[in-house]
This record gives sequence, structure tokens and C-alpha cells, in this order.
Amino acid sequence: MNLHFTRTASNSAFLPRSVANSIPFSSAKMSDILSLLSVEPHSEKAAAVEKTLHRCEEPAVAGETSFCATSLESMVDFTTASLGSRDLVALSTEVSKADSPKQTYVIAPSGVQKLAGGKAVACHAQSYAYAVFYCHATRATKSYVVSLAGKDGTQVEAVVVCHTDTSSWNPKHIAFQLLKVSPGIPVCHFLPQDHVVWTRRT
Repeated sequence: MNLHFTRTASNSAFLPRSVANSIPFSSAKMSDILSLLSVEPHSEKAAAVEKTLHRCEEPAVAGETSFCATSLESMVDFTTASLGSRDLVALSTEVSKADSPKQTYVIAPSGVQKLAGGKAVACHAQSYAYAVFYCHATRATKSYVVSLAGKDGTQVEAVVVCHTDTSSWNPKHIAFQLLKVSPGIPVCHFLPQDHVVWTRRT
């Protein structure tokens, strides 16, 4: 299969919770945020900030809860509350070569490892002036780690999430368009390198 493992956001660091909580995080405070973060209005960075704020203010998909984590502490709090445990595993896709190209991958002999199923929290990196992750707790999911070998020798430990119930998803969701399927059909996808999946430890 042809795959390209990328990062979707810059490698911004998390702020300490006390600092993150002192900065407004609302589209209603857009001008204040740009001023505090020294971001020029009408710039590409300003557009990215606005897009992230709007995404974080959208209601969660039916059957899910969502939260935008602006600190590592807030991500851990949301995850432990959502999964009802502090005995958790956090996994991200790991690629052995930086900037590996789109290429053919095959499943390596070590194969596929299934993680604790049923419920997971996926946290997706957003474009912002500091680290912000859009996290959502999903119930009807199965998560896996798949060992892949690329044509150029790149080794990948890829995190895969399968959504087994997509009946409440927007019919215009990009997954349905790419796969040419309708809501209700299970959808699986690889996670980019800078996204995180949390599950209970098996």
C-alpha cells in the first residue's frame, strides 16, 4: 500500500498549565490572542489560530466528547476522566527516517498488535502558536499498532484507529468521499506522527 507519514503541525511545545490558562482561548477574544502571541492579523499564522479556535468550539460528534488540550496536564485530565483509569498507554506513529517520502509499504513479519478495544481517546495536533491538541473520546473504536517496512528501508510502527460505527458522522466527511462509502460503514485510518491515541493498558 502507498502511504506517506507526515506531521500535521509544527513541533510546538506545550505551555505549563498555569501559563496556558492565563491566555484567552476563544474566537470571541481573537484580537487579544493575536496581540498576546505577537501574531500579525490577516497573516497565515492568524488564519491558523482562527481555524483551530473554531474547530475547538464545534460541538462533538454524537456519542463522543471532545476537548482542546492547551497543556499536557489538561490532556491527561481529559483522558483519564474519559477512560475512567490512570493506567493508560499513549501511542503515536513512529517513523525511523525523517522526511520519508510517499512510498509502498508492506506489513512487517512482527505484524499487527491489537490494543485495548471499545473506547479510546485520540488527540490530534492543531496548528497554533503553541501546542494544542483536539482530543475526542470515542466508544465504537478498535486501535492497533501495525509494523510496516517501506521500499526504501524505512521502518514504521503505525497507529491505526478503526471507527466501527460512523452512522452519526457528517455524510460529507472526507473519509466517505475518499472511500466512496456512506455513514454507518466502518472506517480505519493511520495516524500522522504528531497525533496521540490513549487506551487502557491491556
